[in-house]
Amino acid sequence: MTETVFAPATAPGRAAVAVVRMSGPATRAALQALGARLPAPRRAALRTLRAADGALIDKGLVLWLPGPTSYTGEDSAELHLHGGTAVVGALTQALLAAGLRLAEPGEFTRRAFENGKLDLDQAEAVADLVDAETEAQARQALGQLGGALGQRYDRWRAQLIEALAQLEAAVDFPDEEVPADVAARARDPLDRLLAELDEALADEARGRRVREGYRIAIIGAPNAGKSSLFNALLGRDAAIVTPIPGATRDVIEAPLVLAGYKVLLADMAGLREAHDPVEAEGVRRARAWAEDADLRLWLVDASAGDGAWRLAADLFRPGDIALLNKADLPAGADAAAVLSRAPEARRISVTADGVADLTAELSTRVVADLSGTDFPAVTRARHRAHLETAREHLLRARANLEEPELAAEDVRLAARALARVAGRIGAEDVLDLVFASFCIGK
Repeated sequence: MTETVFAPATAPGRAAVAVVRMSGPATRAALQALGARLPAPRRAALRTLRAADGALIDKGLVLWLPGPTSYTGEDSAELHLHGGTAVVGALTQALLAAGLRLAEPGEFTRRAFENGKLDLDQAEAVADLVDAETEAQARQALGQLGGALGQRYDRWRAQLIEALAQLEAAVDFPDEEVPADVAARARDPLDRLLAELDEALADEARGRRVREGYRIAIIGAPNAGKSSLFNALLGRDAAIVTPIPGATRDVIEAPLVLAGYKVLLADMAGLREAHDPVEAEGVRRARAWAEDADLRLWLVDASAGDGAWRLAADLFRPGDIALLNKADLPAGADAAAVLSRAPEARRISVTADGVADLTAELSTRVVADLSGTDFPAVTRARHRAHLETAREHLLRARANLEEPELAAEDVRLAARALARVAGRIGAEDVLDLVFASFCIGK
């Protein structure tokens, strides 16, 4: 990196303090151009900052962070100024005049990666930590930033090296005193690793759900009380509630935090035979969202007897929650029919007090589904892709143990796939994609 970049690290607009970061070889010269005497490394000092023509910009704190012991590994600095837009604007113009340029989104973290300060999975964790909305998201991101994900992949690569040593001994020293079954000895470590990869891939949804949100769909016939339940769980009027069937035409998503985990709760069109094209599209979208949900709340009007519950019954799966709404009204024929299909269904009245037990149950379910003793091995689609690639190579290696040369090559390719998660091999093709989601200044 030969360019020196800068960017505000705090959000734009009126604020008490604005932080502007710089990184690159000209950082020292830029500070001097602002008239700031260089403070001791990593010690904040009050300095007066001026433009090239001597105009006062502000008085603020200056932090000098020389490389390689900085976040980016380069000479860096932070300026802590008053947060007015005029102050930040004047500083921006002064730095541009000094030859610096505005940083691209994620450029500071990208430089940290390219200078060996972070692995690629740790750089992704920085973005996840900035975006974290819940305690669980922050905990997962901090674990990944601390190296939990990289350590697990390093352990797998060590197991591969063990298997590769057996195979290469059979290839490189065929005439030496090497046991004849040396290649077969690679089978056990390969079997162990394949079992771990299968377990990690099966657990893939957990890391994704923590990052993106646990998806809960409220399904049922029109006028079953879905929008009322949606509002009661959220504690606010997010969806329109009317006695007119079919008032909800589209999927309405709203975030909710349960037991420290992010949940995406969805209200949707009532499931019925729709002849109006707009309602039909709403029903199609409702079914698609519910199919992909992690949990479905099947809400049935327990006072009804028209059999409308049947049109949502095909979406109900083992582990889903069936609810007989309108418990304050006399039970209709539909209540008995639903209980014959879902004996665990219980009667509720959708009010703020009436859903307290349901909220507690949902919290317990989310914790059970998303918590785990091990750090998830997959938190992004990119990780899963490399894990699947490694698994495919290992399956081929195990099938070709009678031909050690072929098996050894597949084990090498599997090790390379795992190394790509940390960005140690072939990272260039994914860097732009990874850092595009970062905010400017990070």
